Amino acid sequence: MDQSALADRRQLRRKLTFWRVAAALLLVAIGFSLYNVFLKQDAGAARAHVARIDISGMITDDDELLERLEAIRKNRQAKALIVSISSPGGTTYGGEKIFKAIRAVAAEKPVVSDVRTLAASAGYMIASAGDTIIAGESSITGSIGVIFQYPQVGELLLKLGVSMNEIKSSPLKAEPSPFHPASPEAEAMIRSMIMDSYDWFVDLVADRRKLPREEVLKLANGAIFTGRQALKVKLIDSLGGTPEIRSYLASRGVADDLPIVEWKAKDDSGFFTIASAVSGLLRLAGVDATTLPGNFQDLVGRKLFLDGLVSVWQVGRD
Repeated sequence: MDQSALADRRQLRRKLTFWRVAAALLLVAIGFSLYNVFLKQDAGAARAHVARIDISGMITDDDELLERLEAIRKNRQAKALIVSISSPGGTTYGGEKIFKAIRAVAAEKPVVSDVRTLAASAGYMIASAGDTIIAGESSITGSIGVIFQYPQVGELLLKLGVSMNEIKSSPLKAEPSPFHPASPEAEAMIRSMIMDSYDWFVDLVADRRKLPREEVLKLANGAIFTGRQALKVKLIDSLGGTPEIRSYLASRGVADDLPIVEWKAKDDSGFFTIASAVSGLLRLAGVDATTLPGNFQDLVGRKLFLDGLVSVWQVGRD
């Protein structure tokens, strides 16, 4: 065999070795991903435990969280649930859905709301779904209310020499508009919608906290409270942390030596994820993922949108 044929064989062998190693590494990455997503959490959940979930940041309509709560409700080994909250609030609808999902869990097993640094507005709405609310002395909570905001850019457009004309089927269509001040009729429509959601929120708090509606209305002026203040006005049940949570669960018949297992969102449960594995495969194939359609970005991450009525604590506004 001549030298050129031997060189070709060596080059082919090196290429095959490279792709075999690449394939093996990809399989390892996918294996880690599948373990983290499907097996790691289930390993802890396979024995009796106290389930724990974290709700942090802006609250939105979160299907993954709702599915997780439903899985906890159905899991016979999950003897109780701790909902740890660090959130300024979010959409009223998102809070409503999570509230109802937590109440479904509470219908079958004890639920403790663990207020951390902040659980305001829709965050407090979610906290009120627990059988008991435990907060730190300096935790921030409250801010019971609803807000609807829209920008006004009409004057800016005029300075730029841009005008906006519109033809509508009726005066209230697409109101309020960012291009002109709202008419009295539009303001009345929005206020009516806000107050309807506000009344629902107030009734929810009155029912869950066993307080007269008139007393809740005095607290539902957007004010925020420390944990110590919230305890005095009966928006929470006690101050403390893990020992107090354990004590409450023990009073509900949950053994205090059960491990606390955190039920994490499946898409952020480890360094190796399916998304990163797919991305790695594309790189090996010489494909630039940034040039792919937006659907690929939906695989890698989730965008945050806040639409509709919002129950959120805003510094300097409430």
